[in-house]
Formats: sequence, structure tokens, C-alpha cells
Amino acid sequence: MDGIGVKLRSARNQWGLTLREVEERSGALAQQSNNSAYRISASWLDRIERENRGLSATKLIVLAHIYGLKTDQILALYPETNEPPTPQLAPASSPNSTHLLLEGPLEEHARLLLPETLVTDPPPQDTMLLPPDKTVMPIHYRRGIIGQRDRTMDPMILPGSIVLIDTQKRAIGSRRDWTNEFNRPIYFLFTRTGYLCGFCDLDKLSEWLTLVPHMLSFETNKRLRYKHEVEVIGTVAGIFSRRLA
Repeated sequence: MDGIGVKLRSARNQWGLTLREVEERSGALAQQSNNSAYRISASWLDRIERENRGLSATKLIVLAHIYGLKTDQILALYPETNEPPTPQLAPASSPNSTHLLLEGPLEEHARLLLPETLVTDPPPQDTMLLPPDKTVMPIHYRRGIIGQRDRTMDPMILPGSIVLIDTQKRAIGSRRDWTNEFNRPIYFLFTRTGYLCGFCDLDKLSEWLTLVPHMLSFETNKRLRYKHEVEVIGTVAGIFSRRLA
């Protein structure tokens, strides 16, 4: 166990995380997994880093997850244990400093979310929704590709961009829910003429939905009868933008 505290502190500093931030992230994992054993206090981790104290395999796996290390890299520092296997954690952590993803859980997660074919294959002319991939992401997430003819959110979302859609968030937010265009919800829609992606406004009677383009786009507003001419697939949760050659 000699030196494990120093190595843990080095990994934490590399990610630009404070002890308190590690505590907050472990608390989120504990709540997400409904397992209090995942929770790591800042004071406890400080003692581990300073005094090289022993820690359980569960705590090691949680720290490996937060620090973006492969489980076997950090478990190699600790002797074999008879503890039951710990369930795999879905990547939910992120560094405070910018990283080049070369290996580890975050790199593997990024590869699953963004396969090479989505980047190298030419984008379609029209915006489309990709088939669900239940083996990679939670069932309520879908991916879509912004078509080359879809300029609704240009230049914020360029044609050819790939968007991650949370289908559990379909309600159109009110003006009170956002303060500027950068945190304004973006929706992925299905209409009689195909898929669309953009800002949305809903009238007071929830009868008409207005698709609002980005202010710098040359597109104009589109007004559609809510739930008759348009269906909300979900809210855009992530964007991968690429520039077309």
C-alpha cells in the first residue's frame, strides 16, 4: 500500500478536482446507484492521501471512476479482496481541466456515444433520427443527425452535426426556464415533412408550436399545430459539431 495516497492525490490534481468536489461526485454516484458505500467524504480522502491508509475495493473503484482511470490500473495498487463484485458505474464524471481522451472509461464512453462512422460517413441531406442502440446508452437516449439542408440552428448547430436526444424531456419550457440562447432548450421534432431541430415556443393554450431558428440563421419561424402536425421527440442533451468539407 506504500505510495497509494500520493498516487491518488496526483490523479485528483491532474483532473483539477478539490477534495470537496470528489465528495460531491461520489455522493451523486451513491444516490444514482442507491448505494451509500460509494460515498467518499473529503476528510476521509484527505487522510488517505496524507497517511496512505487502507481502503476498500469499492472505494477504489469509485475513485477510479471519478478520476477517469481504468479499474485495473488502480486495483493493481491494492491486494486481492473477498468483497463481492461492485456493479459497473455508468460514466458520469468529468474533469475540471481539459483532457485529450487516450484511454480509460471516459474514452470508452466517448467512443460508444460517437462511433467513428458517425464522423467519417457523409451526412444526409435531411435531418434524421438514428435507430436506438440499447446496448450502448440508456433506452431514453437517441441520436440524430442534422441534415445538410437543415439550417435552422446554423451557426450554433452546423449541418452534419450529431445530437444526443433525451426523450424523457419533451415538455416545452417557458421563458422563465432560460436566460439566454446558450441555455435555452433545443428540441428535436418530428413533423409531416420530416425531422426538425431548433428552439420552440408554445402558445398559452398549447395549441400552436412555433419552431424558432437561431437569430443568425436565414431561416424563418415555422408555426405548427401542437400534437397534430408536430411531435416532440425530446430535448437535445449533447451536440457534436463538425465542419463539412
